[in-house]
Amino acid sequence: MHEGRTLPLNIVTGRRTLSEDESKKLLAPLGARFPRETVVDDSDAAVRAAEAIGFPVVAKLIGERLAHKSERGLVRLGLGDAAAVRQACELLLAQRRNEDGDVRLLIAEQIAGSRELIVGMVRDPQFGATLLIGAGGVTAEVLADSQARPLPLGANDLDNMLDSLAVANVFGEFRGQRAMDRATLAKTVQAVARLAEARPDIASIDLNPVIVTTRGEPIAVDALVELGESGATSRNVAAQTDLPSAAHHFTPRHSDTNMRSLFDPRGVV
Repeated sequence: MHEGRTLPLNIVTGRRTLSEDESKKLLAPLGARFPRETVVDDSDAAVRAAEAIGFPVVAKLIGERLAHKSERGLVRLGLGDAAAVRQACELLLAQRRNEDGDVRLLIAEQIAGSRELIVGMVRDPQFGATLLIGAGGVTAEVLADSQARPLPLGANDLDNMLDSLAVANVFGEFRGQRAMDRATLAKTVQAVARLAEARPDIASIDLNPVIVTTRGEPIAVDALVELGESGATSRNVAAQTDLPSAAHHFTPRHSDTNMRSLFDPRGVV
């Protein structure tokens, strides 16, 4: 058993996809960087949350059956005051369908930045857990600019993956914006790697987009964790497990295999 912090795991058995907030709750304690945000049930609470966070904010309708919110128009950006938040949240709640199941509202600080990445993990029967980094956002599928390596990563794998992207120059100093803080991105990557090892029933992890601010801070504004069919239906996961230390995931390993075909980025989830 590896040393590391203890992570509660009793959120997620018995179903296929986790909601956005549940996905983030698994990754945030491990070092993944997310915006300040609050989950609420109605527009009144949404306004209070937005005032506490500070305008502008983003409002989303979230739930375990809402994996692709942007495609449904369930994300509202740039809400600059209480009236805008209230109106947006009432419209979002009105868009709920019966098949959506239980839904809630997520209110988050608006993260500004024109540079976007996708960070993900997929578990394959042949290759095991594999990490993906690529150009992110709604153009992820169109650009098909990504790099994949099996986990655990070697000491230089993350830098090599970033430098191998066709859009690599965008994440350096670019048009007056600071270069991306790779150390901060590494913490998010480590969180994905640690969760993948601690939870073999997790089939995939998708952080898209990871927005790089003008100050160079990479912040994941959306997250989706999916369970494997066997893990979701038959595995009785204990309430807690010990997670390996981050250093465990960044030990040398042969990792030059190109497994890009394993991944099908979903765009913004």
